Amino acid sequence: MNKLKSEVIAQIQNRMKPYLNQGTYLRLTKVLMEVFNEIEIVDQKIITELNNYELLELFLSAKKIEGCSSKTIDYYESTIKRMFIKINKKIENISTEDIRIYLIKYKESNSLSKITIDNVRRIFSSFFTWLEDEGYILKNPVKRIHRIKSPRIIRNTFTDEDFEKMCNNCNNLRDLAIIELLISTGMRVGELVNLNIEDIDFNERECIVFGKGESERVVYFDARCKLHLLDYLTSRNDNNPALFVSLKKPYKRLGRNGVEITLTKLGKRCGIKNVHPHMFRRTFATNAIDKGMPIEQVQRLLGHIQIDTTMKYAMVNQSNVKIAHRKFLG
Repeated sequence: MNKLKSEVIAQIQNRMKPYLNQGTYLRLTKVLMEVFNEIEIVDQKIITELNNYELLELFLSAKKIEGCSSKTIDYYESTIKRMFIKINKKIENISTEDIRIYLIKYKESNSLSKITIDNVRRIFSSFFTWLEDEGYILKNPVKRIHRIKSPRIIRNTFTDEDFEKMCNNCNNLRDLAIIELLISTGMRVGELVNLNIEDIDFNERECIVFGKGESERVVYFDARCKLHLLDYLTSRNDNNPALFVSLKKPYKRLGRNGVEITLTKLGKRCGIKNVHPHMFRRTFATNAIDKGMPIEQVQRLLGHIQIDTTMKYAMVNQSNVKIAHRKFLG
């Protein structure tokens, strides 16, 4: 037993000694030793050796090891640093009330939605939970701040007509192959731009993508997508191993911004609002569920850890709900 535990036991013994006889005193000592052998006590003196920003750096390092993207790490860092500046207390002295007041003022001063504020709360929860688990604080002040409820928003998806319009308005084989692959697989735009030609198995109509946290999964594409991909690759005369490259020399790998700009322009030509990569992913999930694919399989195809995340992407078609009601409930 370490020195700190022995000191705590001695203090309890001294305070209780006037109220106990010899037998109960010995029994108390035995129980204390058994209990303290099963728990870990953090010395508050150790906590004060690190300042808020040093502890934040340790937290961010842990997140990097877990596989969080640089974009996520930057968001965590800026969000937590903003809180440090406003609350202006040492981490071990930040209370639940401090966090609540901060969230309220931050929401009001920036006119933010409940969803955005709840994202901030989740970041704080992750940070303070890590501090508590690692023994840097004795109590997590965010534990008693519950999830901020917000109305569930049914987001739009592409109709079959929308997609056909986009296909007809693509002015090159590359863009057509891109939208076919996005709608057929539901992959993220970051996964799309990282693909190489050799990653595509045309015989099995599948490819391996690396998702968030460098997780690996297989996605599948249909026969129509296969034909458009082959047409695009046949038309190329460069040696870049990337699946999608720029239309002009030196034919560099197409990046995330390039895809987003391409789709925005395509949407304007078609008269369709909010054409962006994520909408293809949401449409894929919705179509899969509408056609009867089990939600667990959709979850796997999308690469989600939590099934709740998959449900947020999927909007069950109301006409299908009506048909199901008549079928099962008369």
